[in-house]
Amino acid sequence: MVVLHGGPAAAGEAAPIARGLAERFRVLEPWQRGSGAEPLTVARHIADLYDLIQAQGTARPPAIVGESWGAMLALAYAAAHPRDAGPLILIGCGTFDRAARGRLRATLRERTTPDLRRQLDRLAEEFPDPQDHLGKQFRLMEPIYTFDPLPQTADPDVPDGLDVRAHTETWEDMVRLQEEGVYPQAFSAITSPVLMLHGTYDPHPGKMIRESLAPHIPQLEYREWEACGHSPWRERAIRDEFFTVMRTWLARHVPE
Repeated sequence: MVVLHGGPAAAGEAAPIARGLAERFRVLEPWQRGSGAEPLTVARHIADLYDLIQAQGTARPPAIVGESWGAMLALAYAAAHPRDAGPLILIGCGTFDRAARGRLRATLRERTTPDLRRQLDRLAEEFPDPQDHLGKQFRLMEPIYTFDPLPQTADPDVPDGLDVRAHTETWEDMVRLQEEGVYPQAFSAITSPVLMLHGTYDPHPGKMIRESLAPHIPQLEYREWEACGHSPWRERAIRDEFFTVMRTWLARHVPE
């Protein structure tokens, strides 16, 4: 199994998912390519994932679990290499059209309190370089994305900070591909079973995203939880059921 982190460029973010599935599966959580001499593209990330999977030399395609941007990458990979992708699980999947992105932005605005707005404005003034403040901004906005999160402990194996250029380049390329009509239309090539897991408190509008995907992925299954935000593995009321649902679904679709 391959577990893909979100962000883009939030390396290590999916480590709790990988650990939660490791009792049943051999799990890889690759840290996606960072910024470099050439701008990052979705195609580059797909090629990196393909090379990684081929290097494992496994007898059958791996299951792929992606969270947030990682769910989008899982779909893009499976569309480009349908014979080399096993079952897909999409957790808190990102948006694929203007309407869903607009709803996401509106929800973020609605949940931004005056106090949070002051903190964000102050942060931008204190750290004008995006590389310095974007990660701090995400942490300040955490209550907008989570409903009742469990406490987190720092992971010494996870890099600190966010590669802002990698994040920006990757996301801008994904939006470009959507605007050009590549995604989600290309997902019609996907032959894998697909399960989408979403929380109703997630600012990413799960039902709108499902509706954009369903015409191209008729085999898509959808599960939504109340009292759950963008990261179900962190939600107090949902965490155990979240892992149970994934393990049960994978047991049906991954041969022993």
